[in-house]
Amino acid sequence: MEITGGCLCGKIRYSLTHAPTEVFLCHCRQCQKAQGSAYVASIPIPAGDFELTQGAAYLQAYRASPPKARYFCRECGSPIYSRLDGKPAIRLRAGSLDVPPPLKIKAHIHTVGRAPWDEINDDYPQFPGEESGRP
Repeated sequence: MEITGGCLCGKIRYSLTHAPTEVFLCHCRQCQKAQGSAYVASIPIPAGDFELTQGAAYLQAYRASPPKARYFCRECGSPIYSRLDGKPAIRLRAGSLDVPPPLKIKAHIHTVGRAPWDEINDDYPQFPGEESGRP
């Protein structure tokens, strides 16, 4: 099964070598601002598993903090992924997948910054910051 995705306007397209299996829900203020929501659904994947197949000229990076670049479509603003400098993984935005594969929520992270109206009503692990060992 080919795993593909892209932005809202369709100018950016990508494919993945392997189907992801887990997703993290990040509740930090930067993710809230970047997504316009209570949290971001972020899928860690090896950078080598991601191939940009269309729209390199539309892929724009923004750094809200020095070690992290957030990549988005400069035409429609859709977030695609983020990457920490020096890390071998990217954090793909789950909403950018065309047909999301079955994903298991691994954890809620940065819950200390969660919006006051964002109630977490499940039994998945919660971390006030980032859990150790995350790619």
